[in-house]
Amino acid sequence: MNKNEFTVLMPIIIDGLIAQVVKEEKISEDDAITKIYNSKLYALLEQEETKLWHYSTPMLYSLLQQEQKTGEIVFPDV
Repeated sequence: MNKNEFTVLMPIIIDGLIAQVVKEEKISEDDAITKIYNSKLYALLEQEETKLWHYSTPMLYSLLQQEQKTGEIVFPDV
């Protein structure tokens, strides 16, 4: 995927993740945005070469929850 395609795809992925956090955790959109943007997951997701953009929204949310609970992210074998 080239940089322009990735740049277009990222907001779509993040919007879905924000919506999932808002729904599951019953928090405001602003709080969900802050939580995501301050996470290790987001830092990794910004790097196209990690290929995290391949993961579904539920999988990304699961990884975010894992990070919140343990401070670490363990990527599943897919």
